Amino acid sequence: MKEEKLQVNMDNFLPLRDVVFKTLRRAILTGELKPGERLMEIHLANRLGVSRTPIREAIRKLELEGLVTMIPRRGAEVADITEKNLKDVLEVRRALEGLAIELACQRITEEKKQDLREKLSQVETAVSTKDSSAIASADVAFHNTIVEASDNDRLIQLVSNLGEQMYRYRFEYIKDESKHGQIKQEHKIMFDSIMEKDREKAVEIVKTHINNQEEAIMRKIRKEHGDISET
Repeated sequence: MKEEKLQVNMDNFLPLRDVVFKTLRRAILTGELKPGERLMEIHLANRLGVSRTPIREAIRKLELEGLVTMIPRRGAEVADITEKNLKDVLEVRRALEGLAIELACQRITEEKKQDLREKLSQVETAVSTKDSSAIASADVAFHNTIVEASDNDRLIQLVSNLGEQMYRYRFEYIKDESKHGQIKQEHKIMFDSIMEKDREKAVEIVKTHINNQEEAIMRKIRKEHGDISET
C-alpha cells in the first residue's frame, strides 16, 4: 500500500531539517501520527519527499521534546499519551497560568485589554466552525495574551518553553466537540474576570479550565486501556 504523503509547509527561510522537524512535530501534536506509531526513516522520507538525514535529525529532536520514544530493537515510536505525562505537564501549566492570570488582573494595559477582547472573539468564531485546528490556534493565542499581560518576562519564557507539550493535550481535548460549549464559556469567564480585576475568580476559572481538560483526557486514556466502561 502506497504511503500517503504528509503535508509539508515549506519555508524558504528555514533549513530543510527544521522544516522536516516542524512537519513531523505538527503531525504528532495533531494526531496525524498516532501514539505508538513507528517512525521508520525510509517511509517518512518517502512521505515527505526528502532524504533520510533530516528525518533522523528531526527524530532526535522530537525525542528530546518527549514526543518520540526510542524502543530497543524497534526504533522510534510516537510517544504515548500517558497519565503521568499528562499530570506532569498540566500540573506545571496550572501553576504558571494561575500566576499569569493573577498578574494580568493587576497589570493588563488598555492595549492588552483590546487584544484579549479580539482573541476572545477569535475563540468564539473558531468554536462555531467546529474546526479543531482553528480552535486550538485561537485558544493558544488567547492564553498567550493573558501570559503576556502578566508583564513578567521569565514567566512568559517558561510558558513558551512548555508550549509544544501543552499543545498536544490541548488539541486532544479540543477534538471532543461535546466540550466546545464549555471551552467557550470558560474563556468568557476568564476574560470577564480580568476586566473586573477579580484575581480570585480569575485564578479559579483558569484552574477549573485546566482541570476539566485533564479529567477529560484522563478518562479517554483509561477508556482506551479498558480501565473504564463506556457511559
